[in-house]
Amino acid sequence: MIRKLLIANRGEIAVRIIRACREMGIETVAVYSEADRDSLHTQLADEAVCIGPGPSAESYLNMERIMSATMISGADAVHPGFGFLSENARFAKLCEKCHVTFVGPSSKVIRNLGNKQIARNTMVAAGVPVIPGTDGPVYDVKTGIKEAKKIGYPVIIKAALGGGGKGMRTAHTPEEFERAFLTAQKEAKGAFADETMYIEHFVEHPRHIEFQILADNTGHVIHLGERDCSIQRNHQKMIEESPSVALSEDLRKKMGKAAVKAAKAAHYVNAGTIEFLLEKNEKFFFMEMNTRIQVEHPVTEWVTGVDLVKEQIRIASGLPLGISQRDVRIKGHAIECRINAENPEKNFRPSPGTITGLHLPGGKGVRVDTALYNGCQVPPYYDSMLAKLIVYGVDRKEALCTMKSALGETIIDGVDTNVDYQFEILNNPDYQEGNIDIEFLNTHVIAGVKINDV
Repeated sequence: MIRKLLIANRGEIAVRIIRACREMGIETVAVYSEADRDSLHTQLADEAVCIGPGPSAESYLNMERIMSATMISGADAVHPGFGFLSENARFAKLCEKCHVTFVGPSSKVIRNLGNKQIARNTMVAAGVPVIPGTDGPVYDVKTGIKEAKKIGYPVIIKAALGGGGKGMRTAHTPEEFERAFLTAQKEAKGAFADETMYIEHFVEHPRHIEFQILADNTGHVIHLGERDCSIQRNHQKMIEESPSVALSEDLRKKMGKAAVKAAKAAHYVNAGTIEFLLEKNEKFFFMEMNTRIQVEHPVTEWVTGVDLVKEQIRIASGLPLGISQRDVRIKGHAIECRINAENPEKNFRPSPGTITGLHLPGGKGVRVDTALYNGCQVPPYYDSMLAKLIVYGVDRKEALCTMKSALGETIIDGVDTNVDYQFEILNNPDYQEGNIDIEFLNTHVIAGVKINDV
């Protein structure tokens, strides 16, 4: 069993992992940048090690410094959380070379699934439905134009090593293609130091449905149902819920079976997420697999009763899964809202600063994952997420009412937030009826803001 765990992350996910470790009797080591010296995760961990200045490249993305902290502290395992180095195959390989347990899949699996073209080919071979697209990498506009014509417009151009909505553009006509390709390629080079692209048919107005996977070292793979992550801006999720109102029990079984098949084809071990696009005609297509814990994992925890972080740690310790597929029962409904330090009226511009007033909601069916406290700093260097509000109800209607109550109680002073914007999304009649897709915020005016106009 893991004895001492270093958390190679910050903010609410670091706090979440530390608390899980406390309940399991595992010692914890926090790492922090100079900008995070007084952050909550450094105060909750048994030990804390400074790994450099505020900018991510000099701290949370510096794998050598993180590994040095691991060696100095005597930690025998590293949990990468999400973001930063969580899907970095080089970092996972470094852990393997240093005989440190990486809480996640192997470096080889991360590398293969992180390359969208290899992942796609793996799914095709396994018989998992994929979106029509290129069979190999695309490096230049001329080749891209030929491939787009074969696939059929509209198309979406994606960075082969991409993620988080970066290096991604759509083109609805041949005239739009060149500019979209060059823009996406330039963005990919800046974000991932790689210009390799691939092209897919653009599925219009789909839902974003993902399945939570758990897989142990014995080949036992299960899914824990789906999450509907269709409310997004600029390809970044804002609201997630489970279960999805769009899935019949029959469709849920089909998609769950495909998700398990995908994980087995990739030789996956630990917690992971299979992401699908779902059309209104119930056709679904594999999009990608995330090889880490997801921001939105708490909604699955609410409806299944399974602690995903603890399961990650147990699997990484070599223990078999303690549950089978028939043990998994989806009960009730859960919704998560991401609370960000940003201004929706100003193109969601980040809003760093000092928290000068704070009141977080509580009550039955309310969970808040955060690292905020009154007087803490919100640095300008990192993702703008401040907290996650997660609520549970016996059904979707009750969960919606609970979430609106929780948002109404939330007070965060000192920085701009998207709390009011989230509240208005929940008040939208189409959202309340479950009539949503990934274009929802592009086609609806929410709190006076339409994404295409900002």
